[in-house]
Amino acid sequence: MRSAILWMIVSYFIGSLPTGYVVTKILKGIDIRDIGSGNIGATNVHRAAGHGWGVFVAVIDMLKGALALLVTWSATGASAVNMPWLLSLAGLAVVVGHNYPVWLKFEGGKGVATTYGVIFFLYPYESFAVTLLGGAIWYAVKTTTYYVALASILSLLSFPLFFWMLDAPVPFILVSFVLAIFSICRHSTNIDRMIKGTENQSS
Repeated sequence: MRSAILWMIVSYFIGSLPTGYVVTKILKGIDIRDIGSGNIGATNVHRAAGHGWGVFVAVIDMLKGALALLVTWSATGASAVNMPWLLSLAGLAVVVGHNYPVWLKFEGGKGVATTYGVIFFLYPYESFAVTLLGGAIWYAVKTTTYYVALASILSLLSFPLFFWMLDAPVPFILVSFVLAIFSICRHSTNIDRMIKGTENQSS
């Protein structure tokens, strides 16, 4: 139990690096929370600083998720066979850190990119395919509806389904489902705007 708590704390602080906030503060001298949606994630950085920096932030946020799992695995030897719950808890904690960073008074992102980073390394090599399939869903929804939020939600909801189809360990199915629900909650205002027809579309 103490080991799980320790690595959850480590993962939280890895996730809490506010990439979007730091990038826009350095580049533009602005607080990303005062721009657009007020979110520190890649989509809002794209609006504030341009496409390239939006991609940069997305990649770094993904790497945070991956790093939390790799650090936990390297330090404990955890794997899908011997400690799937530990990896799952570390993955959950890094996304919580991204969404609620202590450095920004717990005002963070929506966790999509960081969740992708977690899923990619959660259950190699099967999770590589799961992530790519989820990414294909994201791209298909984004290019047909132009709603980034809808694409993100549907792609994350596909992860537990794909894990289940691949007969992945139960902890991985559960944590991917929890992360998807977590993202839906973080996108509640986007969902409300989509229902009302006022959500921004991005090409």
